[in-house]
Amino acid sequence: MSIPYKYQTLAIEKVFRDPVHNYVHVQHQVILDLINSKEVQRLRRIKQLGTSSFTFHGAEHSRFSHSLGVYEISRRICDLFQRNFPIEKVGADGWDDQERLVTLCAALLHDVGHGPYSHTFEHIFHTDHEAITVAIITSPETEVYQILNRVEAGFPEKVASVITKTYPNPQVVQMISSQIDADRMDYLLRDAYFTGTEYGTFDLTRILRVIRPYAGGIAFSMNGMHAVEDYIVSRYQMYVQVYFHASSRGMEVILAHLLNRAAELYQKDEELFQSHSQLLLPFLRQHFTLEEYLKLDDGVLNTYFTQWTEENDPILSDLAKRFLNRKPLKSARFEESQRPLIHELQSLVEKVGFNPDYYTAINSSFDLPYDFYRPTSGMHRTQIELQEKDGSLVELSKASQLVAALAGQTQGDQRFYFPKEMIDPALQNHYDLFWETYQEFAKHIRNGALINTNN
Repeated sequence: MSIPYKYQTLAIEKVFRDPVHNYVHVQHQVILDLINSKEVQRLRRIKQLGTSSFTFHGAEHSRFSHSLGVYEISRRICDLFQRNFPIEKVGADGWDDQERLVTLCAALLHDVGHGPYSHTFEHIFHTDHEAITVAIITSPETEVYQILNRVEAGFPEKVASVITKTYPNPQVVQMISSQIDADRMDYLLRDAYFTGTEYGTFDLTRILRVIRPYAGGIAFSMNGMHAVEDYIVSRYQMYVQVYFHASSRGMEVILAHLLNRAAELYQKDEELFQSHSQLLLPFLRQHFTLEEYLKLDDGVLNTYFTQWTEENDPILSDLAKRFLNRKPLKSARFEESQRPLIHELQSLVEKVGFNPDYYTAINSSFDLPYDFYRPTSGMHRTQIELQEKDGSLVELSKASQLVAALAGQTQGDQRFYFPKEMIDPALQNHYDLFWETYQEFAKHIRNGALINTNN
């Protein structure tokens, strides 16, 4: 008698060597089959940190390795919950291990819908990686769906509901998506490792030691508060020092302008990209299928960018060269009260020959290190709960002065981006002709850090 697919385990577990978790352990046939699916394998060809690799040269890791890491952390949590807090022993506040497979599948597949250069591409072409993740999971034509559907009828939809946070078990949802979840825990450790920024690390072993299920989701024992604080501070540091790095954002601006220029040129001449950028055409037309989306990855776009360096349009060609050869725009921080000055600076950029639509930008990056539940907020995050010995729950910022100082405090800045030529005499063409313009621009910029309106 054959074993139903949902219960099939590997005779000997499969392991993937991992620089962050040492080994990623695979015990279920369905998980191994999902890893080998073409939709998951595509994630090998998409960088986890997008343009950040232009700043942190080690950050070449992929969304595939991150997905395996999220799976592995989720697997360890399931093991801990089943060993220490099974529903048979704890009751309603315990873990039902029948939720394991849907949890592990959701963990592995949570990023499967990301496109090339993820968030920049998404912004330009109005795609939605979460909606596409759901489509990949629930569309019968994908290998992922066919694998999941072998588990049982309706199983793909169950996995998708974890992604959309509508799955009825909050323990499962919060393990994959909350303010301290398997996703965030892996990308913080992984990104810190590959960028070489040690302050992004935290004590994962201790976090997993103090994590607890309860009927309303996931909590952490009170005696593990300092490990959770460490995680919050690490997240804060990674956003400030890595994710919001000015140079990475400068490359992101170049990429966005490059794709925007291609879209504008396509509107004027639909034949322009027919000979060499055909996989991008559905997105330039703003009408694409799931199959067309899945053909794209970072390598495809980079190939097109290389071809665009030879295009006749000087802006498209120049932006492609700047992106491929790492020539980011420079930037200066500014406060909202200084926004009126931006138009003047854009005019100066235009005066020396740069189209301000493609060579300047305002880029804002803000995030909350930690947020607590606020019923009046249109969007709120699942707050982190600490559990006392008697089972009562305390919201993290109520117990931690350190987190209280960060809670609800937005971090980040807004920057004005412009060509480096505006402040670097070695790059300035026709210097004598535009000397006064360059000087007028430079007087507002001090070391690329702050626009000074007092001069």
